Amino acid sequence: MTDRSSAAHRLWLRSFHQAAPGAPRLLCLPHAGGSASFYFPVSKALSPAVDVLAAQYPGRQDRLAETPAESVQELAQGVFRALDEDDGTPLALFGHSMGALVGFELARLLESAGRPPAVVFLSGRRGPSVHRTETVHEGGDARLIEEVVKLDGTDAALFQDKELLEMILPALRADYRAVETYRRAPGPRLSCRFVVLTGDADPRVTPEEARRWDEETDGPFEMHVYPGGHFYLTARQQDVAARIEATLRRLDPGAGAVA
Repeated sequence: MTDRSSAAHRLWLRSFHQAAPGAPRLLCLPHAGGSASFYFPVSKALSPAVDVLAAQYPGRQDRLAETPAESVQELAQGVFRALDEDDGTPLALFGHSMGALVGFELARLLESAGRPPAVVFLSGRRGPSVHRTETVHEGGDARLIEEVVKLDGTDAALFQDKELLEMILPALRADYRAVETYRRAPGPRLSCRFVVLTGDADPRVTPEEARRWDEETDGPFEMHVYPGGHFYLTARQQDVAARIEATLRRLDPGAGAVA
């Protein structure tokens, strides 16, 4: 790893638990307003069998002073630059909500570079060919907060702290702008395995819309629907972790790219 890529690695990627030698690697991409620490429970559940990394986007937690990214593609490029192209450990991607789009764009970058991920887990997001007009990022702070609270992924009490609110709103609004203005650029279908996961009562994506991810790959495709809303994976953490581990256990040790 070069000094430049090593610096990017430290800036963009977080590791919470020690993994066993030779363990497959899972890179997790957070949702809008989310941070790397959202995936701490996933890392705890999967380690040491899986080497779990989580992306830390600019504009939050220890990167609070940085300007948030303006697009999904910019986030994917930042993570891509942090990956070590010389390490051959199998790499899987897991993205929830906005993170699913970041994971998809990252998979496109990796495949174009000749380092396709072994599998991409796409959670809580409709396929990119399904367009809805969404303008939450154009509204006032109250509307943005209302939308986040409605999805039940953030403790509503956090929004009662004015100082904390001033810290989190810029990144949250930037993330909503990135995801609501995202459009899939033309390009070839991917070749890697897709595993799509979604909640049966998610107000942001129907199971039919989630299944449209099958339009984006020529590789194996599977889909799993869990009870719950947009953040079904919080309540179904054990089931989701078991699904990830079972999938990664089937990986070819020589497949994929690595962080």
